[in-house]
Amino acid sequence: MPTTVKLQRRRRSVSVKMAVGAFPIAKLLYLGVRQLSKPVANRLKAGALRSEFFKTYVCLPPGQIYHWVEMRTKMRIMGFRGSTIKPLNEEAAAELGAELLGEAIIFIVGGGCMILEYSRQAANSKRKEEELSHTIGSLQTQIGELTLNTETLDARLREVNRLLLSLPPPVTTQAPVSDPAITLESSSVDPSQK
Repeated sequence: MPTTVKLQRRRRSVSVKMAVGAFPIAKLLYLGVRQLSKPVANRLKAGALRSEFFKTYVCLPPGQIYHWVEMRTKMRIMGFRGSTIKPLNEEAAAELGAELLGEAIIFIVGGGCMILEYSRQAANSKRKEEELSHTIGSLQTQIGELTLNTETLDARLREVNRLLLSLPPPVTTQAPVSDPAITLESSSVDPSQK
């Protein structure tokens, strides 16, 4: 019974600690990072369109490739096979590439947040599992000790019962009456009453 009380107290203290620490700071930070990624992506898009190097080598090729894949897919769906696709002008391709860059940044930040949240949840789950395993192990140890104590007490009880049964039965003998008043009464009895 005392171990049960200790376990209940331990559970209460753990639940109190969890209630205080259960505020999802990590989730709040992830949400903040994701919300901040949109303005950052928009800034990068605007900067990419202003910089000639970034526009030519980073935004333009993905924009042209995306346009080519999109148009090729649409043409095949409509049944036009083998037709040539005109490339986009540089300004439209750079704009499309900047949009793709912004969406990729948001997607990467969101994916990174999901991966971090998953790893945090996995670590919490592993820690809880280890605590549960430790608690179960200690309970099994206590059960083993209690079983051993019960077996020891049972063996002692059998030994005491065996010793009690091996003792000879007590002899009950009447002791001679040594009280003089009793002997006088018995001698003063009238023989005719007998």
